[in-house]
Amino acid sequence: NMPGPGPSTIQMVGIAYGILFVIAGALLWRSGRFSRTVRYALLLVTILLGFAIFSPMLPYMFGELVARADSRVGATLLGATLGMVLFFLLTFLFGRHFCGYLCPVGAVQEVAYVVPVPKVRLPWKILPVIVRAVVFLLIIGAGLVYSISILSYVGIRQFFTLTLSAGFLVFSCLLIISVFFYRPFCRFICPLGAIFHVFAIPSRWKIRRTDACIECGKCENACPTSEAGREDTKGECYLCGRCMDTCPVKGTLIYAGKTSKEGTEK
Repeated sequence: NMPGPGPSTIQMVGIAYGILFVIAGALLWRSGRFSRTVRYALLLVTILLGFAIFSPMLPYMFGELVARADSRVGATLLGATLGMVLFFLLTFLFGRHFCGYLCPVGAVQEVAYVVPVPKVRLPWKILPVIVRAVVFLLIIGAGLVYSISILSYVGIRQFFTLTLSAGFLVFSCLLIISVFFYRPFCRFICPLGAIFHVFAIPSRWKIRRTDACIECGKCENACPTSEAGREDTKGECYLCGRCMDTCPVKGTLIYAGKTSKEGTEK
């Protein structure tokens, strides 16, 4: 049920919002002003945007694009493709701001995880990455060979358009799981998440540890994806800020470009 040929103002608004706030978010991170209040305000705006205009809903668009690869697609899907490429580039530059705060699918899971209940963490952080890679191949295969969008069964569209259906219940179950386990859709299912992971590893700007660290381990314990270690790649860092919030030494964790041993920018 995607719009056909012709420009999609709604989609352009969503993509423009995403691009603007990736850059704004990076600047706020860099200046130290990306406070917890700012984070949750941005998450709530993103969620409202998802319910109001179903945009920027790039994971869903990706599934539709793959399923229609052998047929003519409208400007909406072509615009989504351009948006994806731009966000991949922005992720390479600034980290996973889009996944963290500007994708409605990720935003609702992030907010759900705030619910104060005991959390579940996997002992093997590579497991979600492997599972998501397999799911990615299945999505590509089903789309290219059978013209089936597997993500259409997850219920993203039905949830954000408040359409009661089996898909709505599937996504609602994922949202309930995300209260206990951090971002199950993003980490196990999202095909774009697999691609963003690749671009985030060499990202030029990310959360880095300086020589002020006292090795207390609090950031590792706080990180829901186990990516806060000194040698971790940050491929699964959603910039949630929990590591910084829990660090007892100011200046230990900074959002910066590639740093020297002393923690100053090169």
